[in-house]
Amino acid sequence: MSEQLLLIGATGMVGAKVAALAPANLLTIVARRGLDTARGVTVHVAPAKQWSTIIASAQPAVLINCLGTTIKQAGSQAAFRAVDHDLVLAAARAAKDAGARHCISVSSVGASSSAGNFYLRTKGDVEAALRALGFQRLDILRPGLLTGDRRGPARPGEALAMLAAPLADAVLHGGMRRYRSIAADIVARAIAALAAAGGTGAYIHEHDAIRTLAD
Repeated sequence: MSEQLLLIGATGMVGAKVAALAPANLLTIVARRGLDTARGVTVHVAPAKQWSTIIASAQPAVLINCLGTTIKQAGSQAAFRAVDHDLVLAAARAAKDAGARHCISVSSVGASSSAGNFYLRTKGDVEAALRALGFQRLDILRPGLLTGDRRGPARPGEALAMLAAPLADAVLHGGMRRYRSIAADIVARAIAALAAAGGTGAYIHEHDAIRTLAD
């Protein structure tokens, strides 16, 4: 990993672990609220409307998107889409315009522009829009339920799902393996591996591929 990286979503479960893995001298974080900067990472805390300007100045080679919320946290479907779709794409466009060649984005298993579920449809729309931006390389990770310690407000439903995950995972075989839960630190290690990857093209990474990248 020797190129300049820019991370959005560093306060989330996966993003915080990516921030801990990346070399401090290569990492810039753009966030809407403050976070621990003990490692000496460059951090810009600013309203979303200022992100594009900050990203343009940073001129990253690789954009890493770990940004995400829930409809409940956002307060409405429109507010959710403003973060998970609009803000992600604004950051990606700014990075691409500033010369970024590579985008790594955390999506969700089941993401599809034709999904009946609003959350998954939004994730699918983001994936399609990122493809259309024309990065030299695009890596989209589609994990299932993320497990680990989450910062910020509690998500009771997610906590219950984590407790049930070992039983659910045990019955997910074959093509259903992609729906298995996965630890946030495994996803973060996969992202770190991808950040050092060369080559071109657009790639989708689901459960087994994410685990392989992390090893």
